[in-house]
Amino acid sequence: MENHLLNRITMNVNVCNGKPVISNMRFTVAQMPDLVAAGMSFDEIPADYPYIERDDISACLLYALNEGA
Repeated sequence: MENHLLNRITMNVNVCNGKPVISNMRFTVAQMPDLVAAGMSFDEIPADYPYIERDDISACLLYALNEGA
């Protein structure tokens, strides 16, 4: 399961200066823990960011946990 989720995280020097992002979007992994820490739920985040799926949220949090992003 972890590998499946982490496959959603990509890095490209031409996207957000090479920071880890959700599948080549311009939404960095580091932004997600900030949203969760601010109190947004797994249901509220996709409501505000419709291009983000629940698995993207999990992938960002898992990546941040493992990599210290």
